[in-house]
Amino acid sequence: MLIIVGIIIVIACVLGGYVLAHGEVMALWQPYEVLIICGAAFGAFVISNPGHVIKSTFGAIPSLLKGSKFNKALYLDFLAMMFDLLNKARKDGLMAIEEDVEEPKKSTIFKKYPKVLADHHVMDFITDYMRLMIGGNTNPFQLENLMDVELEAHHQEAALIPDAITRVSDALPGFGIVAAVLGIVITMASLGGPPEVIGAHVAAALVGTFLGILFAYGFVGPFAIAIEHMGREEAQFYQCIKVCLLASANGYSPQIAVEFARKAMYSADRPSFIELEKHVKKKK
Repeated sequence: MLIIVGIIIVIACVLGGYVLAHGEVMALWQPYEVLIICGAAFGAFVISNPGHVIKSTFGAIPSLLKGSKFNKALYLDFLAMMFDLLNKARKDGLMAIEEDVEEPKKSTIFKKYPKVLADHHVMDFITDYMRLMIGGNTNPFQLENLMDVELEAHHQEAALIPDAITRVSDALPGFGIVAAVLGIVITMASLGGPPEVIGAHVAAALVGTFLGILFAYGFVGPFAIAIEHMGREEAQFYQCIKVCLLASANGYSPQIAVEFARKAMYSADRPSFIELEKHVKKKK
């Protein structure tokens, strides 16, 4: 929603200021300039990125409109789920949760928390390390090193999308100049014609530079930053999972292990101790 609000603000302020300065709005309508700028930028994007990055980038665009799913509600479900899971393991032994870990979709514990269960990446991360803990062949130090390797790979992969979009943003002003130069070429071919025709061609050429800069700094660049923020929020969620599991592996009680995870959250999404306690009781 904030993305849409931001887009409206950018367009309203740019066009509003232009109109208030007695500018002619239709003079900015230059579809061929848009085709040159956006088409060239997209072509450069395709040239410079492998297929999986291109696919992931287009897949990330809808998430911008929805906003981050890593909010307080999801964190509450995650903390309550981990408390239930670790509490069962504490009471009945780690082997008691083996069936839950092997088949999460059939688990009575995991099914209580559909928001977490719906994210298969998160579930894979949790169940993979729970399997290692159940197996008993990995100590907490080894477990932490393994998690760090996976999280670093995840971080690097997630950074590919905003990096690719940022490069497009950096290129857009240059493509705006390309469109402007082509407009000047058309203008030069019209010399000797009516002044109003020459003026229209010059205006179209200048609009190319304007659009290249506007697209870069008003839309594409901010999109890259927004995706980067979303990636950082996702990484922090995985960090909370890591902290919780390691606390449990080091022998802390379920309540303390969950508290470790709660303290690792960003303050904007962190539920209070009382909120978490009420949520856990509600899910019982």
